[in-house]
Amino acid sequence: MRTFKLGASALEVPAVAVGCMRINSLDKPEAERFVRSALELGANFFDHADIYGGGECEEIFAEAAGMSPSVREGLILQSKCGIRPGQFDFSKEHILGSVDQILQRLRTDYLDVLLLHRPDTLVEPEEVAEAFDQLERSGKVRHFGVSNQNPMQIQLLQKSVKQPLVANQLQLSITNSTMISQGFNVNMQNEAAVNRDGSVLDFCRLHDITIQPWSPFQYGFFEGVFLGSEKFPELNAKIDEIAGRYSVSATTIAMAWLLRHPANMQPVTGTTSVERLADCVRAADIRLTREEWYDIFRAAGNVLP
Repeated sequence: MRTFKLGASALEVPAVAVGCMRINSLDKPEAERFVRSALELGANFFDHADIYGGGECEEIFAEAAGMSPSVREGLILQSKCGIRPGQFDFSKEHILGSVDQILQRLRTDYLDVLLLHRPDTLVEPEEVAEAFDQLERSGKVRHFGVSNQNPMQIQLLQKSVKQPLVANQLQLSITNSTMISQGFNVNMQNEAAVNRDGSVLDFCRLHDITIQPWSPFQYGFFEGVFLGSEKFPELNAKIDEIAGRYSVSATTIAMAWLLRHPANMQPVTGTTSVERLADCVRAADIRLTREEWYDIFRAAGNVLP
């Protein structure tokens, strides 16, 4: 699979990341087949979070991967921490404790990437900096990033944190593309002109932060998948038309739409289907034309000014 550097780091990562939020829905043989198939596809970047299945997803993954030092060498592991029941917690104590538990569940000595999971309005950047320094010195975490944060929140952290924040995990799909659509509507008096995220797309590009789109096939907030949905007839017709042109699935084209953006994004899959994962990976070999990209964008209901 096509690879690139994650943010400003030297870490070479595949264009598509494998999300493990639903791996606890698989039995042991299914989970083993899923992980094995991902590696065979060149998809060796696995995204976790300590809240996925209450930690169970990390345990299941480690078991399915047959984690050992030799296995670990071929994996790129990312996890997230900071969400607690009814609150967010970026305190030094919580970050350090969470990482130790993540490492124990994943049966590894280190994470390649740790993301802070959503913003914590009570964050004290100096505490985060102390936690990151300790994790880096101990070798427990090699790279750091955030999720669902806007430019000012990132800059607030970066004021104290010396490590570059290499990734920002954000919700983005063809039907959830406000971070793209608002860029077309600058200085316009319409709903699409509302800047809801502080121009986070441009900010991340300017500061070499890789955007990791989550829920790349969802509309709304986990309301459903737009592919095949009767709510999006024009969009599905256009995707199917282009999929036929390339002799691939609609899933591949929907993923290729994200990968076509010059921001060099790394979408995170959510599927537990080996076949669908293969369709996602196949998108890394397709470069949609400018006309195809815009046709899909407009078919989703977006109006160009």
